[in-house]
Amino acid sequence: MLTRKTLSLADAKIIAAAASAKAVAEGWTVVIAIFDITGHLVYLERADGTQLGSVLVAQEKGRTALLFKRPTKAMEDGVLGGRIHMLSMPATQVEGGVPLVHGGEIVGSIGVSGVQSAQDGIVAAAGAAVVDSL
Repeated sequence: MLTRKTLSLADAKIIAAAASAKAVAEGWTVVIAIFDITGHLVYLERADGTQLGSVLVAQEKGRTALLFKRPTKAMEDGVLGGRIHMLSMPATQVEGGVPLVHGGEIVGSIGVSGVQSAQDGIVAAAGAAVVDSL
């Protein structure tokens, strides 16, 4: 039997708070979606004024980062680098999704949407940066 670490609701709230603090500091309104290791949504936060479409996009970015074990930025870079066959994958290839790693093991993911994709990535990275301290 395998034993795997995963995020608790308390962990997800800490990660989201770090991401939200970065977004607020930059003046960005975003949606933050946090997933556990099973790919299920644990926590979702939509800042006032964020477009409604970002609720779904943030979730898809987070789910993609978890399922493919890499930041969605890596997938976006592949498409932009000419690997257009990647567009046929069941994935969201836009920056803003990041696996959450604790002790070298993926324990969940974060997806962010609401501003430019590079800015979404910055917010997601701020959330991911606190995971090892949990």
